[in-house]
Amino acid sequence: MSTSICLDFGNTRLKAAIFKSNELVEVVILEKGDMAEMEALLNKWSPDKTILSSVIHHDKSIESLLAARSKFHLLGPATQINFTTPVGKPETIGADRLALVAAAVDLYPNQHNLIISLGTCITFNFVDLRHQFLGGSISPGTQMRFRAMHEQTALLPLIKPSSDFTLVGYDTKTNLLSGVILGIAAEIDGIIAAYEEKYTNFNVLLTGGDICYFAPHLKKRIFADQNLIFKGLYAICEKNN
Repeated sequence: MSTSICLDFGNTRLKAAIFKSNELVEVVILEKGDMAEMEALLNKWSPDKTILSSVIHHDKSIESLLAARSKFHLLGPATQINFTTPVGKPETIGADRLALVAAAVDLYPNQHNLIISLGTCITFNFVDLRHQFLGGSISPGTQMRFRAMHEQTALLPLIKPSSDFTLVGYDTKTNLLSGVILGIAAEIDGIIAAYEEKYTNFNVLLTGGDICYFAPHLKKRIFADQNLIFKGLYAICEKNN
């Protein structure tokens, strides 16, 4: 049984997903993503294949370690993918967005797909039924909005996402929660509606660490999958290794 480790180094979280054959068996939250942590991960799982998607400045020696201990692939512009990128500068597409689109094409082929990722930033990624990734949009994420209101005012506190609020906030914290959570939910519904005016019969896939706060407030039909990026990384890993 083949073992693969798919690494996602994002702006907020560093994570690893372990696949046995094509089954996701565990997701690990990494503390630092340093050499010691990578050594421990490799020693525990002895992977046949590894892939790294990184949007941060990571320690490059990690790549050498992964290459020495497995069939390793670094996700980037030269990666073989299951879709085309007819955009202005395909080399500037983030590795995380490539993985998300790969997952959508792999899971829902021959359909339009809008993939919405709730991370440090919110990305909207559209791939058409001919497997062309046409681009999308990027807006500030949940924590970025909370932090901006705290840092750019004198009295507003810095809070964390929560589901404990009402439409009409009754104190400062619930006012902030209502504004950010319901505001983003309305933004997502609005963007989906704009796509519906131009395209028909498309899937909407929602992913990211914060989906639990937003899914209950969305009016549009979605497929929520917190591990979508790992499914895309696994598909890319298989194609490139």
